[in-house]
Amino acid sequence: MEQMKVILSIVERGQGAAMLRLYRKRYVPIHIQCSGKGTATSEIMDILGLGSSEKDVLISFAAASAARKLLHDLDNELRGHTGGAGIVVSIPVSGLNSLVANLAAYHAENLKEKGETEMERTENSLILVVCARGCTDDVMSTAKAHGARGGTVIKGRLSGRKELEQAYEVELKAEREIVAIVVPTALRAPIMEAINAQHGLRSEAQAALCSLPIEQIVRL
Repeated sequence: MEQMKVILSIVERGQGAAMLRLYRKRYVPIHIQCSGKGTATSEIMDILGLGSSEKDVLISFAAASAARKLLHDLDNELRGHTGGAGIVVSIPVSGLNSLVANLAAYHAENLKEKGETEMERTENSLILVVCARGCTDDVMSTAKAHGARGGTVIKGRLSGRKELEQAYEVELKAEREIVAIVVPTALRAPIMEAINAQHGLRSEAQAALCSLPIEQIVRL
């Protein structure tokens, strides 16, 4: 079976539904849509003419050929036709349940007749920081001090915290925020080390973090 990818799309609020329709036409059928917020202040957004900091976040599953074709089209013939600014990245998947993978692969079969489009792999990484709600400004300040340009915040809730509390002898806050930061891979280690040192699990932010490799990236 063809390798699977996750396509992470962060676009302006209200554009998620339009992007979803566009993706379905290009053989990417499976999506999770949620809400996020950019870390730039509204004043900075107004100065730069970037619209609202409120974001739609799409997590899509696709066969590798469909993901490559979609990002190629977004970077070329569809550029300027997506209705707003944003970022789209593809991330490799090491495992996926068979029903989802089979559906994604089935939709990608139509691409074989058209031929696949190659894109160069990027030297970028996605850092995910899960921290206590209300601490994202401090986390982003640390990240920016080490080269990050910005991020997107998604609200969440910690599950399974009793096991973590017992293992590390700390009382964890359930309400969480996930900060997604795209950075050049060369900056990944210093940013993660700084966040962990200043906002780690035993700090007020109680942050846990990981990084994922980005194979392709398109800035809308």
